[in-house]
Amino acid sequence: MPEHQHEKTKSFGYIFAIILFLPESLLYTVNDEDTKLAPAVERPPKPVWRQLLKTAEGRILLLGIAIAFAGLIGMGLVAFWSPQTSEMIGAMSITNLILGAVVSMSIDYVAGYGHPLVIAVNMWVETVVVLLFYPVFVLSLRKLVVFPRLKRFLERTQAAAERHHDKVRRYGIAGLFIFVWVPFWMTGPVVGSAIGYLLGFPAWLTLSVVIAGTFMTLLSWAYLLFGIYTRAADFGPWASVLIIGLIVLVILAFYLLNRRSRSRKLKESA
Repeated sequence: MPEHQHEKTKSFGYIFAIILFLPESLLYTVNDEDTKLAPAVERPPKPVWRQLLKTAEGRILLLGIAIAFAGLIGMGLVAFWSPQTSEMIGAMSITNLILGAVVSMSIDYVAGYGHPLVIAVNMWVETVVVLLFYPVFVLSLRKLVVFPRLKRFLERTQAAAERHHDKVRRYGIAGLFIFVWVPFWMTGPVVGSAIGYLLGFPAWLTLSVVIAGTFMTLLSWAYLLFGIYTRAADFGPWASVLIIGLIVLVILAFYLLNRRSRSRKLKESA
C-alpha cells in the first residue's frame, strides 16, 4: 500500500509533465548506429516525432494523449447540460491522481453518484496513466528519449518493479494480472506495466493484462465501497463522512511511514 500511494501521488504531476516536457525531450535525433538520441551536429534535427510514431511505444503514447484529450473534451460537452456533473468528473480525476482510486470512489459515492459514472471516470484516469507511463518508461530505459525532469520518478518505479520482478515472473501472465488486481500488494498499474516490460512481454500483452487487472481492481473496490457506504448511510450522513476521513488518514499514514522508511534506508546506504 505505501508504494501504491506514493506512485499515485506522483502521477498527477507526471501526466502533465509528459505532455509539457515531451517537446523538450524530442530535441534530439535518432542515432541509427547505437539507437540513442543525440544532438544533431552537421544538420538540422530530424522530426523525431515521426520516427517515434513508427515504434509501438510512440503509437501507445499518442493513443494515451488522444484518450486523455478525448476525456477532457467529453467533460466540456457534459458541462453544457450539467456543469455540476462536469465539475465532479474533474474532481474525481484529480482526487484519483493525487490520493488514489479508493479515496476518489469513496467521495464519489458519498456525493450521490452511482456506479456508471464513478467506475467510468476512474477507469479513464487509470487507462490514461498506463498508456502515458509505459512508452515513456520503455523509451527512457532504452535511452531512446531523455526525460530529465522525470528521471527520479522513472528510476524509483524501475527499482520498485525490480523488487517485485521475481514474484511475478514465477507465475507469468497470471502473476502480472494478480499483481495489479489484488489489493494486498497495492503496487498498482504503473509498477505492473514496468514489470511486464522487464519480463519481456510484448507491449500489447503487458498493457492488456495491466489494464484488465486495473479494471478488476476498480470493480472490486466499487462493490466493496458502495456496500460500506450503503450500510453507513443507515446510521446517518456523518457515518459516511467519518469513513472517508478514516480512509484518507490511513492512506496518508502509510505514505508518511513509507517515506520515512525510504529516508532511513538512504541514510544507511550512505
